[in-house]
Amino acid sequence: MIRLPAFTYLAPRTLDDAAAAMASHGAEAMLVAGGTDLYPNMKRRQFEPTVLVGLRAIRDLQGVRGGARDGITIGAGTTLSAVAAHREIIAHYPALATAAGLVSSPQLRNMGTLGGNVCVDTRCNYYNQSYEWRKAVGFCMKKDGAICLVAPGSPRCWAVSSSDTAPVLWSLGARVRLSSTAGERTIPVEALYRDDGIEYLAKQPGEILTDVLLPAADGWRSAYLKLRRRGSFDFPVLGVAVALRMDGRVVGDARIVIGAVASQPRPAPAAAAALVGERLGRELITRVADLAAGPAKPLDNTDFTHPYRKKMTRVFVARALASLAGLEPAGRPAEEVA
Repeated sequence: MIRLPAFTYLAPRTLDDAAAAMASHGAEAMLVAGGTDLYPNMKRRQFEPTVLVGLRAIRDLQGVRGGARDGITIGAGTTLSAVAAHREIIAHYPALATAAGLVSSPQLRNMGTLGGNVCVDTRCNYYNQSYEWRKAVGFCMKKDGAICLVAPGSPRCWAVSSSDTAPVLWSLGARVRLSSTAGERTIPVEALYRDDGIEYLAKQPGEILTDVLLPAADGWRSAYLKLRRRGSFDFPVLGVAVALRMDGRVVGDARIVIGAVASQPRPAPAAAAALVGERLGRELITRVADLAAGPAKPLDNTDFTHPYRKKMTRVFVARALASLAGLEPAGRPAEEVA
């Protein structure tokens, strides 16, 4: 059995107290809500905080407020199960409900939070192993080592974004609210992420993600598809988020964002632009799916081979677009869609 190391657990009841605790303990402290990713990483000595600042007792971080007409605010401490089951989210932001419902397993979704999934650590075959395994191979750049074992000649870490909800929120034009002792700021979701496997968040030290803000639904349709080896529990090795605003069968606006193929979600702006002003049919879907595969540059650092994951980007974009066009239900064989 791999055991947790010793640490001090703090349970503030207000956001101000949590921010003060983070400021007081600095680099020695980490935030924890559900802990479904953090605690296993601590057991493997990937994270080594001496202080954990728990967020579960802060009621202001939980719940869904507002509606599709003016936009929805979701507390970062809201469980993934609650997000997946919320009627307004299901009806008007279905890709987010789907993504939240595909994270891990039911038991972990009951504990894991939206904020935790938005900020979840990047993953790699050489990093997500026991301490003894990592020691045997000389560790890696992301923790305790000097080189990236995926690309030894590279000056950076190539661990991949492992969030299901991040590409969806990016495609929906969501924003996040961050709070610390220095004050509060609200930024677009895309500004939260960096293309670096180690420093993958642009969040400042001590900042707490407090809310996710969805804009008014305003006629947008959305879909999310996830590739993984098992039908439950596994992290994505590919996630495809598509959001369209339609005028009948003609696309008025579009966003396509690919997850789990880089250290941050990857937008596909050329593919999205090719949709705008066009009637959504099979020929267009095939052309756009080819364009969307361009920004996806997976490496050999997660499950499945990287050529297969690259190919499946095209397949999943086609499936998502076909489902939004009413041509096929999501999940039909790609050959039939394309």
